Amino acid sequence: MSEKKAMLGHKVRRLRRELKLTQAQMAEELSISPSYLNLIEANQRPLTVPLLLKIGQLYDIDLSSFAEDDEHRVVAGLKEVFADPLFEMSDIKGQDMKELAAVAPTLGQAVVTLYRAYLEARQDLGALAERLADGDKMQIMNATAFPQEEVGEFFQEQSNHFPEVETAAETLWIDGDLDQSDLYGTLSAFLEKHHGTRVKLMPVEVMGSTVRRYDRHSKRVLISEMLPPAGRSFQLSAQIALLRHRELLTAIVEGAGFSNEGVKRMALAGLSNYFAGCVMMPYGRFLEAAKKARYDIEILQNRFVASFEQVAHRLTTLQRPGAKGVPFFFFRIDNAGNVSKRFSAAPGFHFARFGGACPRWNVHDAFRMPGAIQTQLAQMPDGTVYFSLARRVIKPGGGWKNPPRQFAIALGTDIVHAGQLVYADGVDIHNMAAATPIGVNCRICPRLDCTHRAFPPLNHRLDVDENIRGVSSYVGAGIG
Repeated sequence: MSEKKAMLGHKVRRLRRELKLTQAQMAEELSISPSYLNLIEANQRPLTVPLLLKIGQLYDIDLSSFAEDDEHRVVAGLKEVFADPLFEMSDIKGQDMKELAAVAPTLGQAVVTLYRAYLEARQDLGALAERLADGDKMQIMNATAFPQEEVGEFFQEQSNHFPEVETAAETLWIDGDLDQSDLYGTLSAFLEKHHGTRVKLMPVEVMGSTVRRYDRHSKRVLISEMLPPAGRSFQLSAQIALLRHRELLTAIVEGAGFSNEGVKRMALAGLSNYFAGCVMMPYGRFLEAAKKARYDIEILQNRFVASFEQVAHRLTTLQRPGAKGVPFFFFRIDNAGNVSKRFSAAPGFHFARFGGACPRWNVHDAFRMPGAIQTQLAQMPDGTVYFSLARRVIKPGGGWKNPPRQFAIALGTDIVHAGQLVYADGVDIHNMAAATPIGVNCRICPRLDCTHRAFPPLNHRLDVDENIRGVSSYVGAGIG
């Protein structure tokens, strides 16, 4: 374990407080002096491997999750916050953010959360101003603008892996005597037998844009005929989660400390969808198949009767201690560049949370080549290289007046894992010169020579000369 990784004082301090122990009490249990424990908590001494192992054994914690360094994630969030023009005159340097994240990561995350609330308030104010300008009647805005961001952060903090939900899904296979070759049929039979609930496929004229509706009075689950087979099985599994395991899912949600009931409901829906993925692609069988197929998504689609997106998303959840898959990140955008999903089990890869993704990342090119899987070596500003693949996917619509929705899915991992992927065959993954330089977004990307830049970078002065015109507004414009 490197010294950087060993500086885990904030996690030791948080664990001690959760256990309601004083420094003297914990030090005695660990057979070290209180002064030494104090130095560890202050990040003035590294947490040695023997001591880390002792903490894991004594307090029964998962060492892999405990030892994960969340400093980089907090720093990435802070960089995006302070890239806002609001802080243009502030002399906040990258080292300041790193020190805050190292010493007080919870405080750093609180700054990111506060900034998110500020953006929500600003957006609400803008919407209100538009209503007043149009002479419309004022309406009270109860919903927050970014509930998906709060839920996404929660899933990210859990590394997008929920062992209790995995276990519940595995139990369903036994209790329901499910059949992979007829998953929809056996799920329907389980609902009727164990919950007295019938499944009925309904025409689009009745369902409209709704793909699933549970009628508790007639005890029916209505499924839209517009859903493909994979979507039908997924929706039935999600409904079973809510009927059979609501108490479990609610307990997980209540323990997350979400800001309001709307966000809680969104998180509950997210967990029911997670359960559905676990049912369609059971952990052990799916991991084994993924490794044998070298993570060929199209093979896994057909083997588990799932969509490209369902398989790609499931690959990010394979984080069971002792049985992990390749650590992937997952990213979904629409053709306007709006980010609707993002998960990462890949350490060090950061997504834009308050702005668009880098235009040089090939996820944007997926819309130009429908159905084709494109690969890319991408290098972040810190020198880390990732191997990513991208493909356009289509979500079913509701006929001519409600056309299908298009999204681009990106899946990637650190270059050290690329050799395990079939998609890397024929790619010179050792040729770092072939990697495309990308960033999180333009505001915080330090690449001054990027011809795709849409905004000037943070902490660089913009000195515009009207007599000089570069390829873009910010190349050759005197950024220094």
